[in-house]
Amino acid sequence: MSATTYTLRELADIAGAELLLNAPDRDGFTELLTDSRKLVHPEETVFFALSGERHDGHRFIHELSGQGVKNFVVSRLTDALRDLPANFALVPDTLVALQKLAAFHRKRFNIPVIGITGSNGKTIVKEWLYQLLRTDKNIVRSPKSYNSQIGVPLSVWGMEPEHALGIFEAGISRTGEMARLAAIIEPTIGLITNIGAPHDENFENRVQKVEEKLRLFPSVHTLIYCRDFQEIHAAVEQLPFRDPACKRFTWSRKVKADLQIGRITRQDDDTEIQGIWQDRFVRIRIPFTDDASIENAIHCWAVLLVIGLSQESIAERMQYLSPVAMRLELKNGINNCSVINDSYNSDLGSLTIALDFICQQKQHAKRTVILSDILQSGRNEETLYEEVAALLQARKIDRLIGIGDALLRQRELFRMPAQFYSSTEAYLREVTTADFRDETILLKGARPFGFEQIGKFLQQKAHETVLEINLNALVHNLNYYRSRLRGSTKIMAMVKAASYGSGSYEIANTLQFHHVDWLAVAYTDEGVELRKAGIGLPIMVMNPEVQNFEAMLRYRLEPEIYSFRLLGQLVDMLRKHDGDPFRIHVKLDTGMHRLGFEEKDIHELAVRLRNHRNIRVQSVFTHLVASDESEHDGFTRLQFERFERMSAVLEEALPQPFLRHALNSSGIFRFNEAQYDLVRLGIGLYGIASTSHEQQQLQQVATLRTTVSQIKHVPLNETVGYSRKGRLKRDSVIATVAIGYADGINRRLGNGIGKFLVNGRLAPIVGNVCMDMCMLDVTDIPVREGDEVIVFGPELPVTKLAESLGTIPYEVLAGISQRVKRVYFQE
Repeated sequence: MSATTYTLRELADIAGAELLLNAPDRDGFTELLTDSRKLVHPEETVFFALSGERHDGHRFIHELSGQGVKNFVVSRLTDALRDLPANFALVPDTLVALQKLAAFHRKRFNIPVIGITGSNGKTIVKEWLYQLLRTDKNIVRSPKSYNSQIGVPLSVWGMEPEHALGIFEAGISRTGEMARLAAIIEPTIGLITNIGAPHDENFENRVQKVEEKLRLFPSVHTLIYCRDFQEIHAAVEQLPFRDPACKRFTWSRKVKADLQIGRITRQDDDTEIQGIWQDRFVRIRIPFTDDASIENAIHCWAVLLVIGLSQESIAERMQYLSPVAMRLELKNGINNCSVINDSYNSDLGSLTIALDFICQQKQHAKRTVILSDILQSGRNEETLYEEVAALLQARKIDRLIGIGDALLRQRELFRMPAQFYSSTEAYLREVTTADFRDETILLKGARPFGFEQIGKFLQQKAHETVLEINLNALVHNLNYYRSRLRGSTKIMAMVKAASYGSGSYEIANTLQFHHVDWLAVAYTDEGVELRKAGIGLPIMVMNPEVQNFEAMLRYRLEPEIYSFRLLGQLVDMLRKHDGDPFRIHVKLDTGMHRLGFEEKDIHELAVRLRNHRNIRVQSVFTHLVASDESEHDGFTRLQFERFERMSAVLEEALPQPFLRHALNSSGIFRFNEAQYDLVRLGIGLYGIASTSHEQQQLQQVATLRTTVSQIKHVPLNETVGYSRKGRLKRDSVIATVAIGYADGINRRLGNGIGKFLVNGRLAPIVGNVCMDMCMLDVTDIPVREGDEVIVFGPELPVTKLAESLGTIPYEVLAGISQRVKRVYFQE
C-alpha cells in the first residue's frame, strides 16, 4: 500500500490508457493488486489483469467487481465487462502499465535509493543493510525476494513521504528485462554482488549476462562491486551507458581496491575480517563463518562506507548481524496443529506475504496469528495498527495473540477474539498446550521478541532428522512443465503415496493454489484425507475398492475403472442412489498389461457405458510403459496408435465428450505432440527427470537432513557396528548420525555403498545401517558433533542414492518413514 492516492484518470494519463468510467473516480486507489486471491481493501484497490501463456487476470474481474473493486487495468474489454459498475483503463499491455505507474511514483521521491543485483546474495545483503541502518533512517525495501518484473513495481509502490532511504533488489532471467526495472528503481547507489550460473541458459554467454545486470545502473553516482569478479570488472570498464560522473567503489582480496581485504580469521562462531581503507587499518567481526556470509558482509561494509557511516559505528553494528529468514516454514505442531514460522522480522510487507501463505492452508478451519509489535516502521502508531487489523480481518483470521506494548495500547482496534501481552516472557508464563487444537498458527515476530521460544513450545517434538520440502521448487517444476504444454492442456498432479513421501495435504494445498486441474491418489482414504483438509479439486482414485464406493460418492472422489468386475460393482452400488451421474475415469491397457480394458473388450465396454446413465465418463486414459527410454520409442508410438483406436470407439459410442490423456512426466518432455486433453505430472513435479537435459530445467524438491550425534576416534583394525562388518583399514574418525533403516535408509547402503554429504564432502557409511542410526567415515573431513548431514538434496541428488541401491528415485522417496518430520518452506 502507498499513502499516496491516485485516480484511474491519473493512471490513464501515466500509462496512455483509454478510459471507461462506470463508477465514481473521486476517491482513487492506494493499493495495487495483481493476484485476485490477495484482495484486502476493495474500495482502495486497482486490479491489473495480467495475462500470460497459461494465466489471464481478466477471468477474475467479475468476481472482484462483486467483492467491491471499482478500478481495473485491462488489455481487452468485452461487452460483459463494459456493463459492470466499474472503471476500466484499457492498455495494450497491463504489465507495462503497472511498471509505468511504479516508475512515475518513484520520481516523486528525491531520496537515496540503493539498487542491488547479482546472481546470489541480493536478498541477504538487502536485509542486512536494513538491519545495519534502520536505527538511523526510515527505510523502504523490497519485501522478501520481490525482484521480478512484477515484484519490483509492487516494492517501489511502497515508497512514502516519510522514507529517507530505499533499498530494492532486481533480478532478471533474460535479456531486455533490466532496463525496465532500472526505470522503476532509478537507484542512486548501485551494488552488484557477484555473477554465477543461474539463468546462464537464457544468455549467449556470461559476459552478456553481466552486461544485462549492469543496466540497472545507468545513472548511479556510485557503483560498488568486488574487483575479484573479473567478468564484472571487465564489463564495468566498458559500460557504454555509464554516467561519466559515476564513481566506482571496489573491494578485493587479490588486487588494489578502495577496500583492500586482508586477513580473514574464522573462529568457532564468528569471523574477523581485516582490511585497509583510505590508508587506515580497519576490521569488522561478524557472527558467521561461511564464505557466502563473509562475502555478503563485505558488500554491506562497502555500502556503509560509501554512504558515510563511520568505521567505528560500522564495526559496532556488524557484530550484531543476525541470520535472515529466507523462507516461511510449515511444521506439524502440538494437538494436531500446523505451525508457520516467520518469527525473525515483522513489517507490513512481510506480514502480508505470511498471511497469504496461511490462507493457502486448508487443513484446519481455524487460523490463529501470534504477532509482535512492528518496530521502527516510521508510521503513526494508530494508523499502522488500523492497517494491521484490516489485514487480519480481510484474511479471516479467527484469533490474534498480540505481544508488545504497542499492540497492547492499540488493542481496541482488533475486532476478533484476541489476547494481548506486554512481552514474550509474559505470554509464555500463561500459555498451555490446551490453548491450541486443530488450527493453523502463524508466528510473526520481530527478532527482539524472541519468538523462537514460542516456536519450540508449539512444534511437535521430533528427532533431529527432517525431510525438507521446498514449495518454491515444486511450483518452479510445475511451471516448467506448464511451459511445454498448449494453453488448453489440463494438468493432473499425482499426489499418491503421500506425494512420493513429501506429504499429502501440504503439497495438495500448494497445487490447488497454483491452479492444477486434477489430483490423483492411489487409494480412497488418501482422497478422503485431502477432502477433510479442505482440498476442493477433482480427485481421481487410481486403486478403488468396492467397499469404498460409498465413501467416494460422499467425498466426491472419482474412481479409475479398469475392469468389467469393478464397473459392475459400481453400477450395483449406484442403483441405491439418486442424483447426478457419478464421474469415473476409464483406463485402457495399450501395452502395460497391468490394469485396464484391452482392445478386444472395447466394443463391449462402449455398450455397457452407454447403457448406464448414472455414470459419466470424465476421462479415458492409458499408461505408457517406457516413455523415458529411447530404445522403446517404437513401442511407445504403438501404444499411442492403440489408444487412438480404442478411445475413438468410446468417443463414437458415448453421448458426452470426455478428456483423453496418456503422457506422464517423461512423456511430456519426450512426446510433447501427444498431449491430448490432459497430462499426468508425477515424479517430474518433485524434480526428478529421465534425461540430463530435462533434469537441468528442474529443481529438487526434497532434502533429507540429519545431524552428527557423536564423534569417535577408532584405531586401525577395530570394527564399527553390528556383526563387526565395518573393519577399519586405518586410524579413523567415525561420526554416528541420527538416521537409520527405521527412517527409510535401506540397509543395502551399509559397508561403503552409501555416502552422505558432511560439510560439503562425501562420507561413506561404515558397517551395517542400524535401526535408528548409522556411522560415517569422516577421517578427512573437519566435523563437529551437531553438524548437519545431507542424505540427499540439491547438492547430492536423490538419483545418486537410487543408483547406489540399483533402484529408482520413486522407491527412495516413498520409503522415507512417517516418523521423519516433514518441514515445508516457501521462500
